[in-house]
Amino acid sequence: MIRRLPLLAEALAMLGLASLLIAVLSFRRVAALSAGRASGTPATEPQARAIARAVAAWGRRVPWRAVCFQQGLAAQLMLRRRGLAAALHYGAARDEKGLLIAHVWVRSGDVDVIGCEETERYGLLAVFPRT
Repeated sequence: MIRRLPLLAEALAMLGLASLLIAVLSFRRVAALSAGRASGTPATEPQARAIARAVAAWGRRVPWRAVCFQQGLAAQLMLRRRGLAAALHYGAARDEKGLLIAHVWVRSGDVDVIGCEETERYGLLAVFPRT
C-alpha cells in the first residue's frame, strides 16, 4: 500500500508542476508531454484511488487554480512515475447556457482514476496517449 505522507507530498509537487506546465506551455506542448510513454500495466483500484484522493485533496486547498486539467495531468504524472498506464482524456460539452465547456479525466486501463464521475456528458475529443 502507498504510504500517505509521501504520497501527499508527491501529489502537491506534481500538482504544482502540472499547473506550471499548463500555465507556461501551449496546449499542443502539454498534449505532447501527455502523449508520451503509452506503455505500462494498469493501476489497481487501490493505487488509483490513493492517487486520486491525494491529488484532489490538494486541488481543493492550493492557492492557485487546480481544476480537472491540472489534477488530471498531476495524476497522469504520478501514475507514470510508477510505470503504470495513464491515459488523459479530453472532452467537451455544452452547458445549460449553450456555452462550450471542457473536462479532463484520467483512466489507467479500465480503472477510473480522477475526473471520471460524469464523463458520459462530454464528447471525447482526444486521448493522450492515443489508445
